[in-house]
Amino acid sequence: MKELLLAIVNGLVEDADAVSVDVDEPDSSGVVVYHLHVAPSDMGRVIGKQGRIAKAIRTVMRAGAGRINQKIMVEID
Repeated sequence: MKELLLAIVNGLVEDADAVSVDVDEPDSSGVVVYHLHVAPSDMGRVIGKQGRIAKAIRTVMRAGAGRINQKIMVEID
């Protein structure tokens, strides 16, 4: 799942070297949190107008996680 998130985001940003993903352990309800870090100059590209791109990234990630019976959440830091 981490590779999928990196593949999506690397296509959006200009500074691909600044992209990193931290993965938390599952919490009590089994949700794994992915913390996405990008360069401040690329933050607007990842979030998009009114958060549309961020919402689309979260939707794709949730769909991919559903295929392997996981619950995930993506936070953009």
